[in-house]
Order: sequence, then structure tokens, then C-alpha cells
Amino acid sequence: MTSSDADVRLLNDAREWAAQDPDPATSAELLELVRASADGDPAARQELQDSFRGTLQFGTAGLRAALGPGPNRMNRVVVRRSAAGLADFLAGAVAKASPGSQPRAVVGYDARHNSDVFAAETAAIFTAAGIETFLMPAALPTPLLAYAVRALECDGGVMVTASHNPPQDNGYKVYLGRHAVAENGNGAQIVAPYDAEIAARISAVGALDTIQLAADGWTVLDGSLAAGYQSETAGLALPDLFPARDLRIVLTPMHGVGGETALAVLNAAGFGDVTLVKEQAEPDPDFPTVSFPNPEEPGALDLALETADRLDADIVLANDPDADRAAVAAKDPDTGAWRMLRGDEVGALLGAHVAARHAAAGVETADGESPGVFANSIVSSRLLSRIAAAAGFDHEETLTGFKWISRVPGLVYGYEEALGYCVAPDLVKDKDGISAAVLIAELAATAKADGKTIFDTLDELYLQHGLHASDQLSIRVADLGLLDAMMNRLRVSPPESFGSSAVEVSTDLSVGSDQLPPTDGLLYVTRNLTRVIIRPSGTEPKLKCYLEVIHQVGSAAELPEARQAARAALDEVLRDVSEALGL
Repeated sequence: MTSSDADVRLLNDAREWAAQDPDPATSAELLELVRASADGDPAARQELQDSFRGTLQFGTAGLRAALGPGPNRMNRVVVRRSAAGLADFLAGAVAKASPGSQPRAVVGYDARHNSDVFAAETAAIFTAAGIETFLMPAALPTPLLAYAVRALECDGGVMVTASHNPPQDNGYKVYLGRHAVAENGNGAQIVAPYDAEIAARISAVGALDTIQLAADGWTVLDGSLAAGYQSETAGLALPDLFPARDLRIVLTPMHGVGGETALAVLNAAGFGDVTLVKEQAEPDPDFPTVSFPNPEEPGALDLALETADRLDADIVLANDPDADRAAVAAKDPDTGAWRMLRGDEVGALLGAHVAARHAAAGVETADGESPGVFANSIVSSRLLSRIAAAAGFDHEETLTGFKWISRVPGLVYGYEEALGYCVAPDLVKDKDGISAAVLIAELAATAKADGKTIFDTLDELYLQHGLHASDQLSIRVADLGLLDAMMNRLRVSPPESFGSSAVEVSTDLSVGSDQLPPTDGLLYVTRNLTRVIIRPSGTEPKLKCYLEVIHQVGSAAELPEARQAARAALDEVLRDVSEALGL
């Protein structure tokens, strides 16, 4: 096909899409792109080509992409087809597992552009397909949807959210429950082979006008489900064992949907001195005060830190826009400046606190029997495994993502370095930034009552288990082929050392093992226990490198020097990784 033929085909495809599009806004947007492209506008042509470059793939947890017209964007056409395919999958799974049972599903949504529209049309399509459907009554946090899947004994759940993505994005996150999945996946995000099976059903959906939408028949939930989540989450606090509540908290929901729920839960747990960052308290799909609505991004917490400084707060808690992740900042006693803790630092603090809660509660287990399992992703710190062993818990590593962490049998606590924490898997089988905030507040108030900071608590862990210091290197690429080239370079010419320490373990994670399914990644451990993991991102055009060094520390007096040595070691490893990648 010539370039001219391809252009004609593209314009015809776009006109056909616009003609069937039920959304007048995206239809008009598409026709304007067609007009501009036909007039020779190169930017319009590029946008049109990208919008029709294949079909948005149903993969990690579901869909996520920029809003806009065309099969490679998030819009009502793509959502209708996805809902119809998912409905077909749920009906088949339930018919197989429990013949005669009516499938049940719950649909939630955040406050992003079109989230409510996508959710309502999903509910209408599910209902028309014979699924008993529940629709959340308002824009609410993702953890509440995950909670609802099990609380309502549903077979499936959909959360319309793009989490911490930029404002122009939206997404479609899918959970399975009850009859649709094995027991340890009940209420968790989808994994293989379910993702491929759902994708096949979506591909088999016929013409758009064959998809039926019911006019009514689904149940819009009242406030009782949210109240139940709030009550049970606040009830995670243990005031009889950890009574301290003197803690001044600054909380930001980052313009997302978690503010009202998180504030209510913290107050109900006994933390009454909580101030919402005024400029970021209400949901706003444009996220006007941040360049990127992700607590990890530089500058995202500036308003919260300014508020905390003005109020002389003890701690800052931040949720991402759908409130499934939590960030923590506090004043570093070494510098006197506010500092956001790394995800691995919060993960270790929560792990130690969960273990302390278990010990304080005096829960008895049979001789030699573990009280449960701590788990974290393979790219997260190894400190949690040492905390678990010292407290008598088992420990497991998983692939990245809570779809894996939440499925660990016997899970008591799990986390990943990207600010995701699961402190109550019996309530929410996913990361939950609100329940995590309750336990973070509890451990911080306990430390304050003892005349300490959370940094002092971290130092105690380092003295016991070694100073674990981590860092990351992310390499964004314009051409996805560069990711393969960099990974191939490492496989052909594997590095012999990192940070002047010889590589003793070199593992190609794509092979898989008894412990981990195959994934594209490489893991190296050196003689001095430095660890380097290099993997392509599953959601962005990035190569991600995770580094960790461990320094044994004999006394508190040695910690400042150990921190400097760890930083210097990480910098050396960063240089070696860059060289190994040919950067």
C-alpha cells in the first residue's frame, strides 16, 4: 500500500469511527482531525495515525491510555466493547463454576474526565447482559471498589481510574471475585490467563450497534458500603495496645477522591488533629496545583510541606488521586528539613509495626507454625525479609504489581517500593493508601509518645538488620525497540561487577523459576550483597533499574558515616549500570 493509499484508508477509518461514536465531543474532535489532516497539518496527521495505530490492548489490570477518539484511546466506543467482552467472560466463568447462578459485578469510578460516563455505560451493558450490577453512588477511592467486590460477593469489579497518571488519561481496572477466580485471587486484580481470556472476548464483540445497554435495572449503592469500609478500616487501629494519638497530621488527596474518606477514617481511628491541604482537598480532574499527580514526582508535595511547616505538623500523609497509594514525609532530625520517605523505608516501618502489633496482641500459633506471610515485590528492599524472619513470619517475593502480591497465600502484609501497601488483605486484596495511612499514623504517634521520630525507628531497624539503602535509574525511550536493544546488550555482555564488587549471582528472570513466573528482567547480586535489577516497565516506555546496597552497622554512632558510605556506593553502582547499558 502506498503512502497515499494509507492516508486515504486512515481518513476513511476515522470518518467511519466518527459516524458510530456515541460521544458527540470525541466524534467532533475526530472530524476536526480529519479535516486538518486532509489540509496537510502534520500534527493532526500524527495524532490521527497514533489514535488508529492498532487497538488499545487489554493487559496489566485492564486498560489505561489518553482520552480521545479512535481504537488506541480511552473513549465510549472502547469502553462499550470492553464492557461487553468482560460481561461475556463473567457469564461464562460463572456458568462453568456455579451453573444456574446469576453473575454479580460492581462498578466504581474516580473523578477524572468521563469516569462517571464510562462507569454508567458499563453498568448498563452488564445489566443488559444479565449480570446483577451494583454502581458506586459517587466518585470514590479504588480500595473501596476492591473492598466492594468481596463485601457484595461479586464475581467481577471494574474501577474506572487512571490512578496517578496525567489528567489527559483514564483507565479501566478489572478485579475478579467469587466464582470467576481461584480462592486466593478473590477480590484481586486480574492476572494471566484471565487477561488474555477477557481480551479474546473483547475482540470477539460484534459491531458497536449490537451491544445492548439497559435503560435501568442496576442498583446504585447507598452510603452503607462506604460506611462499612470506613468503619472496618478505622477499626484496624489498636488503641488498647497502641494508645498514643497525639499526632498533628497534614493530609493531601492530591486533587483526587480520597480526601473525605481518608479524613473520616483517620478521625474515627482517634486521630483528630488532621488538616487537609486546602488547595488540593477537592477532586479536580485537571490537577491544577501539580505538574504530575504522583506523590513521587518532584514538587508534588510542596503545598503539603508548606502547610506542615506552617502548622508545625508531625507528619505529612499523601494519597495519589485514586487513594490506593500512600506517601509519607516528616522532618529529618539530621537536617531539620522535611523529607519524603522512600517507599522501601515506609514498607519496612509498616512491616515492623505489623509484627509489633502481632506480638502485642499475643496471638498464639502452633509450635513451629508461622503466623502468616510478609511479601514484597522482587524490586523492593530485602529488609522486609529480615524483619519477617526476626518476628517469625514467612516471607515471599513476587513479581511487581499487587495483582501478584495480593495473591500470596496466608498474606498478612505486603508492599512494593512504588508506595503501595496492603496492611489488611482480609478487607482489601490490593494496595490501599487509606488503611496504610491509619497504621502509619499509629506507628508515628507511638514513636512520638516514646520521644522518637519515625527516622529513629528506621535507625533501630538498620542497627538490627543492616542499613539497606536503595535508589533507581529510569531511562525513558522514544522507541520501544531501544528497550530490547539494551536488554539484549546485557544478555550478550553481562556485567562482571557493580560498585567494585564481583557479580556472584546472575539471573535471567525471563526463564522463570519455582518461585516466580517468567518476566522480562535481569537480576544481579554481588559478593558484598549489592543487588541490581533491570527491567522494562510494564506500563511506560522506560527501562527501570533498581539498586540496593547493605551496610552492617555496629552502633548508632556509626550510622551517619554508614549513610554516607551507602550513598557513595549507590552512586558508583549507578555509574556502572549506565556503562553496562551503553549510556
